Amino acid sequence: METNKRIWLSPPHMGGNEQLYVQEAFAGNWIAPVGENLNKFEQAIVEATACGHAAAITSGTAGLHLALILSGVGPGDYVLCQSLTFCASANPIRYLGAIPVFIGSEPNSWNMCPKALEEAIQACMTGEIQQFAQADCPDYAQLTAKKPKVILPVHLYGMPADMDQILAVAKRYEIPVVEDAAEALGASYKGQACGTFGDFGIYSFNGNKIITTSGGGAIVSQDAAKIAHARHLATQARDPAPHYQHTEIGYNYRLSNVSAGIGRGQMEVLPEWVNRRRRNHAFYKEALGQLPGIEFLEEQPDTYANHWLTCILLDPASSGGVDRETIRLHLDAQNIESRPIWKPMHQQPVFASFPYVGDETADRVFERGLCLPSGSSMEKEDLERVVEQIIACFQAVSEKML
Repeated sequence: METNKRIWLSPPHMGGNEQLYVQEAFAGNWIAPVGENLNKFEQAIVEATACGHAAAITSGTAGLHLALILSGVGPGDYVLCQSLTFCASANPIRYLGAIPVFIGSEPNSWNMCPKALEEAIQACMTGEIQQFAQADCPDYAQLTAKKPKVILPVHLYGMPADMDQILAVAKRYEIPVVEDAAEALGASYKGQACGTFGDFGIYSFNGNKIITTSGGGAIVSQDAAKIAHARHLATQARDPAPHYQHTEIGYNYRLSNVSAGIGRGQMEVLPEWVNRRRRNHAFYKEALGQLPGIEFLEEQPDTYANHWLTCILLDPASSGGVDRETIRLHLDAQNIESRPIWKPMHQQPVFASFPYVGDETADRVFERGLCLPSGSSMEKEDLERVVEQIIACFQAVSEKML
């Protein structure tokens, strides 16, 4: 066994039939964004999630963009977006000239806090939302009294959000929900697949996700007409005419039949890959859970997390001075990749002046949080090596303190 091979955070992991399906696409010359692979990949997504209908597209970001368009979002509209997430959750809001209102996290799942969500809705509707923004916000003058257009929760790192409470708030104010389930394929809340609660859901098949198409995503909905419209927009919104005619602005967002072949093979191993990620989490928790100052992101009642990434918090006051950067740098020196938790959107330079409603939970998670190597292809020896080095890091810091 190679003792110092690079251990990646979340590398692609092929299951076996991906190359066969890609070869079939080449053999049939179905290289364009149409073909059997594309149809069967979408069918597999529907069967795995009970989402109703799915359109495979080039990225999860593209899916969010389409979902916001189909939800009627336009310039100056408010979109209530979870702050603790990757920038792809928020960027499509700005593509449309809309105004992101960032919502803080609740401490258990780190996802959208329902109380902060409702506070933000009321502030938007009264015009008090201006108090939650900076004066240099580019849309400061547009922070007037109006009802938000969309609520955009995220199932962070494959940990289901509290959809009961979020949907209750959404229903109370009659605001559509677009779920960012980019990281949550294979996760569920009360037995229902993440991504299937809202008016739209999206998944990502980027190279580091639970399954991959190299780059790709899907937009899903129980409404067949909405997904048909999404497919139309994703293929340049070409009208059904013998010549090229367009009555809507369209986008080149449709997934290729070749990439969908990879996705078909990946969907066949999705349950096993989720089990392996959950196994990784259980291994880390058992091996590291007794170290001082370490806290794991854990499943809440009625949730089933895919544990896309195993995430920990480090409290230096309890850990003897070990913080997330100490561990990250130590692991990197040992050729092991780890990453800080996403930097909240309300801390990002491009978004920092926009409204933020919430407490300091998201800031604390970012300051203390670390993602450990979690790939489904990890062997027991890889997991043991990561654990061994984290323990060694604690010991080294302890010896320095003596």
